Amino acid sequence: MAKTENVNLPGVGEEVLAILGCLDCQGGLASGAGGLVCLQCGREYPLLNGVLRFVDAQNYAGSFGFQWKLYSRTQLDDASSQRSERAFRRRTGFRPEDLAGKLVLDVGCGMGRFAEVATRWGAHVVGIDLSLASEVAAKNLADRSATIFQADVFKLPFAPESFDYIYSIGVLHHTPDCEQAFKALPKLLKPGGRIAIWLYSSYNPWYRMSDVYRKWTRRMAPEKLHRLCKVVVPLYGVHSVLKKVPLVGKPASSALAWAIPMSHNKDATWRVLDTFDWYSPWYQSKHTYEEVFRWFESCGLQDLRVIEQPIAVQGTRPPVQRENSARETAGVAQCVE
Repeated sequence: MAKTENVNLPGVGEEVLAILGCLDCQGGLASGAGGLVCLQCGREYPLLNGVLRFVDAQNYAGSFGFQWKLYSRTQLDDASSQRSERAFRRRTGFRPEDLAGKLVLDVGCGMGRFAEVATRWGAHVVGIDLSLASEVAAKNLADRSATIFQADVFKLPFAPESFDYIYSIGVLHHTPDCEQAFKALPKLLKPGGRIAIWLYSSYNPWYRMSDVYRKWTRRMAPEKLHRLCKVVVPLYGVHSVLKKVPLVGKPASSALAWAIPMSHNKDATWRVLDTFDWYSPWYQSKHTYEEVFRWFESCGLQDLRVIEQPIAVQGTRPPVQRENSARETAGVAQCVE
């Protein structure tokens, strides 16, 4: 997709500007002196630190702003690692040939980890994040076909039927209402467009102790919690030793993992990052395939697929030419009321 960028609005080309609307009156937006301005009611949306703002504050997502400013490039792929691309495939089911030349919405883009993959596959990615991680993503993707906004999933500035593909990986369960956050998205798909989400699973009870700890950890200053995570993650070495002890070693390691849940990533930096990511969010819900399928079906989505890594589900908005599409399209519309 050609990138006809407005020099005053980084990453915002004509194809993106055309799908934007005012949060108050849904009027069209145009380039103004310091960002965007509504042509109908005059509301302004400022451009700050290279990112257009459709929110006034980070609200409950402040820890993610801290996290991704500190680990701004840790999870980006490079010549030595393609971990993010593999995770993107496992959690969405999308392939390079699916996204090439498409307009794609990344809901909760963070520092741009998965948007980087999608742009590498040839998509133009519109990434939104509630936190100041949006600033990091804008810098990381400055040379890519990407447009980054600071915006709230519950009040998005996009016109219906704007995107070919939508994905949200590990984000919606960090909102106050995961189901309603998801249901804000299907209306934004073009007919025949596809959406994929990945959420935390409620099938495995290992996380229960971490939920107890999170009553306190989520209230900590991010800096303090990050220091605590650095202290705790060396337990990874204890697990490694215990697993080598005959008979009692593996049960002891399992008991320790249940008592003190933490990341077991082989990379020490990723271990600290992943552990912080688990304990810091204010909201963190867990889900089953049964309930997520109900969400998709209630929105009229079809061709539902379970993807490789739980809980990952993909669905398609019905094409308009289908004879039975009226009822299914009505389901999509009902999700946004």
